[in-house]
Amino acid sequence: MKRRDFIKLSLSACALLALPSSANAAPVDFTQVSFDEAVYSANAAQTIMIFMYGGASSLGGNLTNLEEIKSKSQSSYESYFRGLTPTANGCWQEAGGVHMEEMMDAGDMTLFRSCYSQVREDAGNKAHGVCSAQNQKGSFDENRGGIVSNLAHILESKGVLDENSVMPFVTLEGESNFYAQGREPISSYLKAVGLNESFDNPYARDVRHWYYYTDTERDIANYSDDELGFDPALDATMNTLAQQYNSNVKIKSAFDKRGSLSSFIDEIAGAKTPDLGAAAYPENSDFAEKIEAAIKVMSNNPDTKVITMGTGGLGGWDDHNEARDYVSRTEELFNSLKSAMAHLKAVGKENSISIMVFGEFGRNVNLNAALGWDHGNLQNLYVLGGKGYFTHRGVVGETTVDAEGSINRLYLKPKEGTEQFEPLSIAATLYKIFGITNPEVLTDGNGAVTL
Repeated sequence: MKRRDFIKLSLSACALLALPSSANAAPVDFTQVSFDEAVYSANAAQTIMIFMYGGASSLGGNLTNLEEIKSKSQSSYESYFRGLTPTANGCWQEAGGVHMEEMMDAGDMTLFRSCYSQVREDAGNKAHGVCSAQNQKGSFDENRGGIVSNLAHILESKGVLDENSVMPFVTLEGESNFYAQGREPISSYLKAVGLNESFDNPYARDVRHWYYYTDTERDIANYSDDELGFDPALDATMNTLAQQYNSNVKIKSAFDKRGSLSSFIDEIAGAKTPDLGAAAYPENSDFAEKIEAAIKVMSNNPDTKVITMGTGGLGGWDDHNEARDYVSRTEELFNSLKSAMAHLKAVGKENSISIMVFGEFGRNVNLNAALGWDHGNLQNLYVLGGKGYFTHRGVVGETTVDAEGSINRLYLKPKEGTEQFEPLSIAATLYKIFGITNPEVLTDGNGAVTL
Protein backbone atom coordinates (compact mmCIF):
# COMPACT_ATOMS: atom_id res chain seq x y z
CA MET A 1 0.00 0.00 0.00
CA LYS A 2 1.35 3.43 -0.97
CA ARG A 3 1.72 6.02 1.79
CA ARG A 4 -0.72 8.32 0.04
CA ASP A 5 -3.29 5.50 -0.04
CA PHE A 6 -2.77 4.89 3.64
CA ILE A 7 -3.24 8.58 4.41
CA LYS A 8 -6.59 8.46 2.60
CA LEU A 9 -7.51 5.27 4.50
CA SER A 10 -6.58 6.82 7.84
CA LEU A 11 -8.52 10.00 7.15
CA SER A 12 -11.64 8.07 6.17
CA ALA A 13 -11.34 5.90 9.27
CA CYS A 14 -10.90 8.92 11.51
CA ALA A 15 -13.87 10.63 9.90
CA LEU A 16 -16.08 7.66 10.74
CA LEU A 17 -14.77 7.11 14.25
CA ALA A 18 -15.14 10.77 15.15
CA LEU A 19 -18.83 10.87 14.24
CA PRO A 20 -21.12 11.83 17.13
CA SER A 21 -23.50 9.23 18.44
CA SER A 22 -26.83 9.06 16.66
CA ALA A 23 -29.68 10.82 18.38
CA ASN A 24 -32.06 8.23 16.95
CA ALA A 25 -30.08 5.17 17.96
CA ALA A 26 -31.90 2.58 20.01
CA PRO A 27 -30.43 2.41 23.52
CA VAL A 28 -28.66 -0.65 24.83
CA ASP A 29 -29.09 -1.36 28.52
CA PHE A 30 -25.54 -2.37 29.38
CA THR A 31 -26.58 -2.88 33.01
CA GLN A 32 -28.12 -6.18 31.89
CA VAL A 33 -24.75 -7.48 30.73
CA SER A 34 -23.15 -10.08 33.00
CA PHE A 35 -19.37 -10.26 32.99
CA ASP A 36 -17.10 -12.99 34.35
CA GLU A 37 -13.64 -11.58 34.90
CA ALA A 38 -12.25 -15.06 35.55
CA VAL A 39 -13.33 -16.16 32.04
CA TYR A 40 -11.90 -12.98 30.55
CA SER A 41 -8.55 -13.52 32.26
CA ALA A 42 -8.39 -17.26 31.56
CA ASN A 43 -9.11 -16.86 27.84
CA ALA A 44 -6.78 -13.88 27.35
CA ALA A 45 -8.66 -13.65 24.06
CA GLN A 46 -7.61 -11.59 21.07
CA THR A 47 -9.59 -11.81 17.83
CA ILE A 48 -9.07 -10.87 14.20
CA MET A 49 -12.40 -10.31 12.45
CA ILE A 50 -12.17 -10.75 8.65
CA PHE A 51 -15.24 -9.50 6.80
CA MET A 52 -15.81 -10.75 3.24
CA TYR A 53 -17.55 -7.75 1.72
CA GLY A 54 -19.93 -8.51 -1.12
CA GLY A 55 -21.31 -11.79 0.15
CA ALA A 56 -19.05 -14.75 -0.53
CA SER A 57 -20.46 -17.97 -1.93
CA SER A 58 -20.36 -20.86 0.53
CA LEU A 59 -19.33 -23.33 -2.18
CA GLY A 60 -15.61 -23.05 -1.42
CA GLY A 61 -16.31 -24.81 1.85
CA ASN A 62 -19.27 -26.89 0.72
CA LEU A 63 -19.66 -28.98 -2.45
CA THR A 64 -21.66 -31.69 -0.70
CA ASN A 65 -24.76 -30.92 -2.82
CA LEU A 66 -22.80 -30.51 -6.04
CA GLU A 67 -24.46 -33.19 -8.17
CA GLU A 68 -27.96 -31.84 -7.52
CA ILE A 69 -26.76 -28.28 -8.06
CA LYS A 70 -25.17 -29.19 -11.40
CA SER A 71 -28.31 -30.94 -12.58
CA LYS A 72 -30.55 -27.96 -11.79
CA SER A 73 -28.32 -24.96 -12.50
CA GLN A 74 -29.14 -22.65 -15.40
CA SER A 75 -25.53 -22.73 -16.71
CA SER A 76 -23.00 -25.54 -16.66
CA TYR A 77 -20.65 -25.67 -13.69
CA GLU A 78 -18.41 -28.26 -15.39
CA SER A 79 -17.72 -26.33 -18.57
CA TYR A 80 -17.22 -22.99 -16.80
CA PHE A 81 -15.17 -23.77 -13.70
CA ARG A 82 -13.40 -26.85 -15.09
CA GLY A 83 -11.90 -27.87 -11.73
CA LEU A 84 -14.71 -28.96 -9.38
CA THR A 85 -13.09 -31.53 -7.12
CA PRO A 86 -14.65 -32.21 -3.71
CA THR A 87 -12.22 -32.93 -0.88
CA ALA A 88 -12.79 -35.59 1.78
CA ASN A 89 -15.13 -33.26 3.67
CA GLY A 90 -16.77 -31.83 0.56
CA CYS A 91 -14.76 -28.61 0.30
CA TRP A 92 -13.80 -27.24 -3.13
CA GLN A 93 -10.26 -28.48 -3.71
CA GLU A 94 -9.36 -25.85 -6.31
CA ALA A 95 -10.89 -23.05 -4.21
CA GLY A 96 -8.90 -23.33 -0.99
CA GLY A 97 -10.30 -26.71 -0.01
CA VAL A 98 -6.89 -28.35 0.43
CA HIS A 99 -5.88 -25.68 2.95
CA MET A 100 -9.21 -25.97 4.77
CA GLU A 101 -8.75 -29.73 5.10
CA GLU A 102 -5.20 -29.36 6.44
CA MET A 103 -6.33 -26.89 9.11
CA MET A 104 -9.30 -29.03 10.13
CA ASP A 105 -7.11 -32.16 10.27
CA ALA A 106 -4.72 -30.28 12.58
CA GLY A 107 -7.58 -29.23 14.86
CA ASP A 108 -6.99 -25.58 13.99
CA MET A 109 -10.30 -24.68 12.33
CA THR A 110 -14.04 -25.22 12.49
CA LEU A 111 -16.13 -24.79 9.34
CA PHE A 112 -19.75 -23.95 10.07
CA ARG A 113 -21.96 -24.55 7.02
CA SER A 114 -25.29 -23.41 8.39
CA CYS A 115 -25.09 -19.70 9.21
CA TYR A 116 -28.55 -18.85 7.95
CA SER A 117 -30.91 -15.97 8.67
CA GLN A 118 -34.49 -17.08 8.93
CA VAL A 119 -35.39 -13.51 9.90
CA ARG A 120 -34.05 -12.16 6.61
CA GLU A 121 -35.56 -15.01 4.63
CA ASP A 122 -38.99 -14.23 6.05
CA ALA A 123 -38.51 -10.52 5.32
CA GLY A 124 -37.06 -11.08 1.85
CA ASN A 125 -34.00 -9.04 2.82
CA LYS A 126 -30.73 -9.69 0.98
CA ALA A 127 -29.42 -6.13 0.56
CA HIS A 128 -25.68 -5.50 0.96
CA GLY A 129 -25.78 -2.36 3.11
CA VAL A 130 -28.45 -3.51 5.51
CA CYS A 131 -26.98 -6.99 6.02
CA SER A 132 -23.43 -5.69 6.46
CA ALA A 133 -24.56 -3.16 9.05
CA GLN A 134 -26.60 -5.73 10.95
CA ASN A 135 -23.81 -8.31 11.04
CA GLN A 136 -21.22 -5.74 12.10
CA LYS A 137 -23.53 -4.46 14.83
CA GLY A 138 -24.77 -7.83 16.01
CA SER A 139 -28.35 -6.62 15.83
CA PHE A 140 -31.18 -6.33 13.34
CA ASP A 141 -31.62 -2.77 14.65
CA GLU A 142 -29.30 -0.86 12.33
CA ASN A 143 -29.21 2.11 14.74
CA ARG A 144 -27.34 0.11 17.37
CA GLY A 145 -23.66 0.55 18.08
CA GLY A 146 -21.10 -1.72 16.42
CA ILE A 147 -19.82 -4.95 17.93
CA VAL A 148 -16.40 -3.51 18.75
CA SER A 149 -17.83 -0.29 20.19
CA ASN A 150 -20.13 -2.31 22.45
CA LEU A 151 -17.25 -4.53 23.56
CA ALA A 152 -15.09 -1.47 24.26
CA HIS A 153 -17.83 0.08 26.39
CA ILE A 154 -18.28 -3.11 28.43
CA LEU A 155 -14.59 -3.84 29.00
CA GLU A 156 -14.03 -0.26 30.13
CA SER A 157 -17.01 -0.35 32.48
CA LYS A 158 -15.70 -3.60 34.01
CA GLY A 159 -12.30 -2.01 34.61
CA VAL A 160 -10.22 -4.25 32.33
CA LEU A 161 -9.46 -1.47 29.83
CA ASP A 162 -8.39 2.04 30.80
CA GLU A 163 -6.36 4.96 29.47
CA ASN A 164 -3.15 2.99 29.92
CA SER A 165 -4.35 0.33 27.43
CA VAL A 166 -2.30 0.59 24.24
CA MET A 167 -4.17 0.29 20.93
CA PRO A 168 -6.97 -1.97 22.27
CA PHE A 169 -8.73 -1.86 18.89
CA VAL A 170 -7.17 -1.64 15.44
CA THR A 171 -8.64 -1.36 11.97
CA LEU A 172 -6.76 -2.50 8.90
CA GLU A 173 -9.71 -1.69 6.65
CA GLY A 174 -10.62 1.93 7.37
CA GLU A 175 -14.19 2.72 8.28
CA SER A 176 -16.80 0.08 9.11
CA ASN A 177 -19.89 -0.44 11.20
CA PHE A 178 -17.90 -2.53 13.69
CA TYR A 179 -17.04 0.83 15.29
CA ALA A 180 -20.35 2.65 14.86
CA GLN A 181 -21.63 4.33 18.02
CA GLY A 182 -25.16 4.19 19.29
CA ARG A 183 -26.39 6.34 22.14
CA GLU A 184 -23.50 5.21 24.31
CA PRO A 185 -20.37 6.99 23.02
CA ILE A 186 -17.07 5.37 23.93
CA SER A 187 -14.00 7.07 25.32
CA SER A 188 -11.64 8.48 22.71
CA TYR A 189 -8.77 6.20 23.75
CA LEU A 190 -10.93 3.18 22.86
CA LYS A 191 -11.53 4.29 19.28
CA ALA A 192 -9.73 2.20 16.71
CA VAL A 193 -6.24 3.01 15.52
CA GLY A 194 -6.00 2.86 11.73
CA LEU A 195 -2.94 0.99 10.48
CA ASN A 196 -1.93 -0.65 7.24
CA GLU A 197 0.14 -3.70 6.44
CA SER A 198 3.28 -1.58 5.96
CA PHE A 199 2.92 -0.03 9.43
CA ASP A 200 3.14 3.52 8.10
CA ASN A 201 3.04 5.23 11.45
CA PRO A 202 -0.06 7.40 12.13
CA TYR A 203 1.54 8.79 15.31
CA ALA A 204 4.77 9.94 13.72
CA ARG A 205 5.32 13.66 13.11
CA ASP A 206 8.65 13.31 11.32
CA VAL A 207 7.95 14.02 7.66
CA ARG A 208 10.13 11.04 6.74
CA HIS A 209 7.16 8.82 7.64
CA TRP A 210 4.85 10.59 5.23
CA TYR A 211 6.90 12.16 2.44
CA TYR A 212 6.24 10.88 -1.05
CA TYR A 213 6.57 11.99 -4.65
CA THR A 214 3.58 12.05 -6.98
CA ASP A 215 4.85 9.44 -9.40
CA THR A 216 7.33 7.37 -7.46
CA GLU A 217 8.41 6.84 -3.87
CA ARG A 218 12.10 7.20 -3.07
CA ASP A 219 14.43 6.34 -0.28
CA ILE A 220 14.69 9.57 1.72
CA ALA A 221 16.60 8.31 4.73
CA ASN A 222 19.66 10.42 3.89
CA TYR A 223 17.82 13.68 3.29
CA SER A 224 18.26 16.45 5.86
CA ASP A 225 15.41 18.01 7.82
CA ASP A 226 15.85 21.25 5.86
CA GLU A 227 15.60 19.44 2.54
CA LEU A 228 12.43 17.71 3.71
CA GLY A 229 10.86 20.86 5.09
CA PHE A 230 10.70 19.50 8.66
CA ASP A 231 11.68 21.82 11.52
CA PRO A 232 12.19 19.93 14.81
CA ALA A 233 12.29 23.19 16.81
CA LEU A 234 8.98 24.34 15.34
CA ASP A 235 7.47 20.91 16.01
CA ALA A 236 8.51 21.12 19.67
CA THR A 237 7.16 24.68 19.97
CA MET A 238 3.80 23.69 18.49
CA ASN A 239 3.51 20.77 20.92
CA THR A 240 4.27 23.09 23.84
CA LEU A 241 1.74 25.68 22.73
CA ALA A 242 -0.92 23.03 22.18
CA GLN A 243 -0.47 21.75 25.71
CA GLN A 244 -0.46 25.25 27.20
CA TYR A 245 -3.74 26.17 25.54
CA ASN A 246 -5.41 22.87 26.37
CA SER A 247 -5.61 22.56 30.11
CA ASN A 248 -7.49 19.27 29.95
CA VAL A 249 -5.27 16.60 31.49
CA LYS A 250 -6.39 13.98 28.97
CA ILE A 251 -5.37 16.18 26.04
CA LYS A 252 -1.95 16.76 27.56
CA SER A 253 -1.63 13.04 28.17
CA ALA A 254 -2.48 12.35 24.53
CA PHE A 255 0.43 14.51 23.39
CA ASP A 256 2.76 12.68 25.75
CA LYS A 257 1.45 9.29 24.62
CA ARG A 258 1.93 10.08 20.94
CA GLY A 259 5.67 9.73 21.20
CA SER A 260 5.53 6.38 22.98
CA LEU A 261 2.93 5.03 20.55
CA SER A 262 5.05 6.10 17.60
CA SER A 263 8.01 4.16 18.97
CA PHE A 264 5.78 1.21 19.83
CA ILE A 265 4.39 0.90 16.30
CA ASP A 266 7.89 1.18 14.86
CA GLU A 267 8.99 -1.68 17.14
CA ILE A 268 6.13 -3.88 15.95
CA ALA A 269 6.93 -3.03 12.34
CA GLY A 270 10.49 -4.19 12.92
CA ALA A 271 9.44 -7.53 14.41
CA LYS A 272 10.46 -10.46 12.22
CA THR A 273 8.04 -13.17 11.17
CA PRO A 274 9.53 -16.58 12.09
CA ASP A 275 10.58 -18.92 9.30
CA LEU A 276 7.38 -20.80 8.49
CA GLY A 277 8.99 -23.19 6.02
CA ALA A 278 6.48 -24.77 3.64
CA ALA A 279 3.69 -22.75 5.32
CA ALA A 280 5.28 -19.40 4.38
CA TYR A 281 2.90 -16.62 3.43
CA PRO A 282 2.07 -16.47 -0.30
CA GLU A 283 4.30 -14.05 -2.19
CA ASN A 284 2.94 -10.91 -3.84
CA SER A 285 -0.31 -11.14 -1.89
CA ASP A 286 -1.70 -7.94 -0.36
CA PHE A 287 -4.10 -9.94 1.77
CA ALA A 288 -1.31 -12.17 3.10
CA GLU A 289 0.62 -9.04 4.10
CA LYS A 290 -2.41 -7.70 5.95
CA ILE A 291 -3.06 -10.85 7.98
CA GLU A 292 0.66 -11.14 8.74
CA ALA A 293 0.63 -7.53 9.98
CA ALA A 294 -2.44 -8.21 12.15
CA ILE A 295 -0.73 -11.15 13.83
CA LYS A 296 2.42 -9.09 14.38
CA VAL A 297 0.37 -6.47 16.22
CA MET A 298 -1.50 -8.94 18.40
CA SER A 299 1.42 -11.22 19.20
CA ASN A 300 3.50 -8.23 20.29
CA ASN A 301 0.76 -6.36 22.12
CA PRO A 302 -1.64 -8.20 24.46
CA ASP A 303 -3.57 -4.94 24.91
CA THR A 304 -4.94 -5.23 21.37
CA LYS A 305 -8.22 -7.10 21.76
CA VAL A 306 -9.81 -6.90 18.30
CA ILE A 307 -8.48 -6.16 14.82
CA THR A 308 -10.93 -5.81 11.95
CA MET A 309 -10.04 -6.15 8.30
CA GLY A 310 -11.59 -6.89 4.94
CA THR A 311 -10.11 -9.03 2.21
CA GLY A 312 -8.49 -6.15 0.35
CA GLY A 313 -6.09 -7.33 -2.33
CA LEU A 314 -8.27 -10.31 -3.20
CA GLY A 315 -11.18 -8.38 -4.63
CA GLY A 316 -14.81 -8.26 -3.56
CA TRP A 317 -17.24 -11.18 -3.34
CA ASP A 318 -20.24 -9.75 -5.19
CA ASP A 319 -20.05 -12.42 -7.90
CA HIS A 320 -23.22 -11.74 -9.89
CA ASN A 321 -21.34 -12.41 -13.11
CA GLU A 322 -18.10 -14.00 -14.28
CA ALA A 323 -17.58 -15.84 -10.98
CA ARG A 324 -14.53 -17.75 -12.21
CA ASP A 325 -12.14 -15.55 -10.16
CA TYR A 326 -13.90 -16.75 -7.01
CA VAL A 327 -11.79 -19.90 -7.23
CA SER A 328 -8.36 -18.22 -7.22
CA ARG A 329 -9.56 -15.61 -4.72
CA THR A 330 -10.69 -18.26 -2.24
CA GLU A 331 -7.52 -20.27 -2.80
CA GLU A 332 -5.36 -17.25 -1.92
CA LEU A 333 -7.51 -16.43 1.10
CA PHE A 334 -7.16 -19.87 2.70
CA ASN A 335 -3.55 -20.30 1.69
CA SER A 336 -2.88 -17.06 3.61
CA LEU A 337 -4.98 -18.21 6.57
CA LYS A 338 -3.05 -21.47 6.74
CA SER A 339 0.14 -19.40 6.93
CA ALA A 340 -1.47 -17.26 9.62
CA MET A 341 -2.13 -20.37 11.73
CA ALA A 342 1.50 -21.45 11.28
CA HIS A 343 2.56 -17.95 12.33
CA LEU A 344 0.41 -18.14 15.48
CA LYS A 345 1.95 -21.48 16.41
CA ALA A 346 5.47 -20.22 15.78
CA VAL A 347 4.98 -17.38 18.26
CA GLY A 348 3.03 -19.52 20.74
CA LYS A 349 -0.27 -17.66 20.35
CA GLU A 350 -2.57 -20.30 18.84
CA ASN A 351 -4.43 -20.66 22.15
CA SER A 352 -5.22 -16.98 22.74
CA ILE A 353 -5.55 -15.45 19.26
CA SER A 354 -8.54 -16.46 17.13
CA ILE A 355 -9.65 -15.53 13.64
CA MET A 356 -13.29 -15.32 12.51
CA VAL A 357 -14.11 -15.11 8.79
CA PHE A 358 -17.61 -14.20 7.58
CA GLY A 359 -19.55 -11.65 5.53
CA GLU A 360 -23.00 -10.12 5.12
CA PHE A 361 -24.69 -13.12 3.47
CA GLY A 362 -24.05 -15.97 1.04
CA ARG A 363 -25.14 -16.52 -2.55
CA ASN A 364 -27.55 -18.81 -4.30
CA VAL A 365 -26.21 -21.77 -6.26
CA ASN A 366 -27.80 -21.22 -9.67
CA LEU A 367 -25.01 -20.28 -12.07
CA ASN A 368 -26.95 -17.61 -13.93
CA ALA A 369 -26.82 -16.50 -17.58
CA ALA A 370 -24.01 -14.09 -16.69
CA LEU A 371 -22.07 -17.01 -15.15
CA GLY A 372 -22.38 -15.74 -11.60
CA TRP A 373 -24.46 -16.20 -8.47
CA ASP A 374 -27.12 -13.86 -7.10
CA HIS A 375 -27.68 -13.00 -3.43
CA GLY A 376 -28.43 -15.88 -1.10
CA ASN A 377 -29.04 -16.36 2.59
CA LEU A 378 -26.66 -19.08 3.73
CA GLN A 379 -22.98 -18.50 4.39
CA ASN A 380 -20.08 -20.29 6.03
CA LEU A 381 -18.44 -19.13 9.23
CA TYR A 382 -14.78 -20.09 9.51
CA VAL A 383 -13.23 -20.00 12.99
CA LEU A 384 -9.49 -20.52 13.39
CA GLY A 385 -7.15 -20.63 16.37
CA GLY A 386 -8.24 -19.61 19.88
CA LYS A 387 -7.57 -23.18 20.96
CA GLY A 388 -7.54 -22.19 24.63
CA TYR A 389 -11.28 -21.49 24.50
CA PHE A 390 -12.49 -23.10 21.24
CA THR A 391 -12.73 -26.87 20.76
CA HIS A 392 -12.51 -27.20 17.00
CA ARG A 393 -14.94 -29.69 15.49
CA GLY A 394 -14.04 -29.75 11.81
CA VAL A 395 -17.24 -29.47 9.74
CA VAL A 396 -20.44 -28.50 11.54
CA GLY A 397 -23.82 -28.38 9.82
CA GLU A 398 -25.37 -29.97 6.75
CA THR A 399 -27.18 -28.33 3.85
CA THR A 400 -29.85 -29.22 1.37
CA VAL A 401 -30.89 -27.70 -1.96
CA ASP A 402 -34.02 -25.58 -2.08
CA ALA A 403 -35.20 -25.86 -5.70
CA GLU A 404 -38.71 -24.50 -5.27
CA GLY A 405 -40.01 -21.84 -7.61
CA SER A 406 -37.99 -20.29 -10.45
CA ILE A 407 -34.47 -21.30 -11.31
CA ASN A 408 -33.18 -18.17 -9.60
CA ARG A 409 -34.55 -19.62 -6.38
CA LEU A 410 -31.91 -22.36 -6.32
CA TYR A 411 -30.51 -22.01 -2.81
CA LEU A 412 -28.72 -23.94 -0.13
CA LYS A 413 -30.33 -23.98 3.27
CA PRO A 414 -29.65 -25.89 6.50
CA LYS A 415 -30.82 -29.48 6.48
CA GLU A 416 -33.68 -30.13 8.87
CA GLY A 417 -32.34 -31.05 12.30
CA THR A 418 -28.83 -29.73 11.67
CA GLU A 419 -27.12 -27.19 13.90
CA GLN A 420 -27.83 -23.70 12.53
CA PHE A 421 -27.63 -20.10 13.76
CA GLU A 422 -28.41 -16.52 12.75
CA PRO A 423 -25.39 -14.39 11.75
CA LEU A 424 -25.91 -12.28 14.89
CA SER A 425 -24.63 -15.29 16.84
CA ILE A 426 -21.16 -14.46 15.52
CA ALA A 427 -21.24 -11.24 17.56
CA ALA A 428 -22.51 -13.19 20.57
CA THR A 429 -19.57 -15.58 20.22
CA LEU A 430 -17.09 -12.71 20.26
CA TYR A 431 -18.73 -11.23 23.35
CA LYS A 432 -18.69 -14.61 25.11
CA ILE A 433 -14.96 -15.28 24.69
CA PHE A 434 -14.32 -11.88 26.26
CA GLY A 435 -16.19 -12.89 29.41
CA ILE A 436 -19.75 -11.74 28.71
CA THR A 437 -21.88 -14.60 29.97
CA ASN A 438 -25.25 -13.49 28.54
CA PRO A 439 -24.35 -12.03 25.15
CA GLU A 440 -27.84 -12.57 23.77
CA VAL A 441 -28.99 -9.37 25.54
CA LEU A 442 -26.88 -7.51 22.96
CA THR A 443 -27.77 -9.65 19.93
CA ASP A 444 -31.57 -9.71 19.77
CA GLY A 445 -31.77 -12.96 21.74
CA ASN A 446 -29.25 -14.87 19.60
CA GLY A 447 -26.73 -16.78 21.70
CA ALA A 448 -23.14 -17.74 20.97
CA VAL A 449 -22.17 -20.46 18.51
CA THR A 450 -21.27 -23.75 20.19
CA LEU A 451 -17.53 -24.31 20.01
